[in-house]
Amino acid sequence: MQLPRILRLFSPHRGRLATVLILIVLGAVLSLAPPFLLRQILDVALPHGRIGLLTELAAGMLLATVGIRVAAVIESYLSLTVGQEIINDLRKRVYDHLQRMSLAFFTRTRTGEIQSRITNDVGGMSAAVTGVAATVVGSLATVAASLIAMVILEWRLTVLSILLLPVFALISRSVGEERRAITLERQQKLATISAFLEESLSVNGFLLTRALGSSPVLVAEFGRHSKDLADLGVRSAMAGRWRQCGVQVVMSAMPVMVYWCAGLVAHHTGTFISIGTLVAFTALQQGLFGPVAQLMQVGIAVRSSLALFQRVFEYLDLPIDIPAPEHPVPLRRARGNVRFENVHFSYGDKQVLSGIDIEVPAGGRLAIVGPTGAGKTTLGYLVPRLYDVTGGRVAIDGVDVRDLSFETLADTVGVVSQETHIFHTTVRDNLRLAKPGATSDEVEAAAKAAQIHDFIEALPDGYSTIAGERGYRFSGGERQRIAIARTLLRDPPVLVLDEATSALDAETEHAVQRALDRLSVGRTTIIIAHRLSTIRSADEIVVLDHGQIAERGDHDHLVVAGGLYASLASRSLLSPSAPADARTRRSAPHGQPTGRPSGKTAV
Repeated sequence: MQLPRILRLFSPHRGRLATVLILIVLGAVLSLAPPFLLRQILDVALPHGRIGLLTELAAGMLLATVGIRVAAVIESYLSLTVGQEIINDLRKRVYDHLQRMSLAFFTRTRTGEIQSRITNDVGGMSAAVTGVAATVVGSLATVAASLIAMVILEWRLTVLSILLLPVFALISRSVGEERRAITLERQQKLATISAFLEESLSVNGFLLTRALGSSPVLVAEFGRHSKDLADLGVRSAMAGRWRQCGVQVVMSAMPVMVYWCAGLVAHHTGTFISIGTLVAFTALQQGLFGPVAQLMQVGIAVRSSLALFQRVFEYLDLPIDIPAPEHPVPLRRARGNVRFENVHFSYGDKQVLSGIDIEVPAGGRLAIVGPTGAGKTTLGYLVPRLYDVTGGRVAIDGVDVRDLSFETLADTVGVVSQETHIFHTTVRDNLRLAKPGATSDEVEAAAKAAQIHDFIEALPDGYSTIAGERGYRFSGGERQRIAIARTLLRDPPVLVLDEATSALDAETEHAVQRALDRLSVGRTTIIIAHRLSTIRSADEIVVLDHGQIAERGDHDHLVVAGGLYASLASRSLLSPSAPADARTRRSAPHGQPTGRPSGKTAV
């Protein structure tokens, strides 16, 4: 049941909501005064020419109206503030929860779907959350006050007025259920469009589309998605419209019914209802039916928004498969000894790693090689806990990585991968992601060590140059050296290099390798690589095959052994340098990509 959970969202704002309630009750009480004052004007002041009484009654109506409007403005401000704070809190909670998900979640979920939950779904709740509480309470208070006043004025006409209220409630419920189903379908379609846009209008998507000449196909597909969304918008807006039209006609006809019934009562009983009473009663009747209509609309909006809450709560309820330790172990002055102890890992039913036992002493260099799909990257990602072992453990300086806080792990283990991510912000801010409080001197020192400082200085705005989406302003080698500088700035004692040079040409690889060598000095380094040039100097080479250790030793020993490593190495020696990454830039000074082919060797 979602309603109790939704109501709990309002509990931190009880104080302001209490103020809203007081203002609503005050407004409801004040709204009763004008009809009674109007009756006195029509039945007493005007017929008897009492100008003084007329002035007092008119002033009273004016003051009541001013009081109602002032209370409504303050109440609206408080309601909007509370509603937006709730939306903001939900948005942050979803984002924070997703930040604690494992890498596996993001590999199986479309980015556009995630974005849609945070923007479209949470944003779509805004109207419901912002005004629902105040509207419900205000409408209920007005309805209650109006009913009491109507009974005081004329109880027989009041009975006639309330006979239709249950029918209105049933109509509202049926329309709300219909719109809820349409809203869920509409949000799913919005998520599909968001994912489609993110994939097709990203830099990679654009390059692929232009290269294949598939723009017309994608435009047609987007047109279909957009047309479906437009149709759902019409269906949502028109759902129950004829039923609501009937309700509005009945509400509009009720004053006529009151006048007709008053005439019948007078004709059959000889009891006349005064003109002032009739006018006051019909005014109160509108004060009854107006809030009832609002409640109907709110009910429809709430039922529609339940679909949005359902989708948001689905994400908030996703289990954290890599939970933070309840009592993290401190790791002061980490030396960097890394040990894999009988490590097993599986993706669902698929076993990826089995019985891995490796120890990398502090400051040592371990290379992990093997055929594609052997589990090399997965093994490396177990160290920074991007995945969790399903058996055995990974320890740093004797402490299980599952017992270390994520902050400690981030300070202890640095990762440089082939796919370096650069944010669409300045080069300086990209570097400071590793150390937000770094000084300009520290940032430049790290860039110099990564052999990228001179290049950055030569950019139009130096370190203030905007990197562009995913860093496509720069070549693959330049992005890699920025990533290396970022890691140097953080200064971790353990380093995982995940095929950091596999997509680079020989010249760029040489420059990046020099930066990596500088980065690796004094650190425990785990190298996942295909290229022989990056692994032959490792203290130990571990060869994985189908998730198990097939061979281990140094380069010379493994070559002489004539096993899998020797086979892979012989193929690598035939092609010691892979072609350049297609995104490697070597042309304009403003960093436009030139488009070279890419490839990689077998080791």
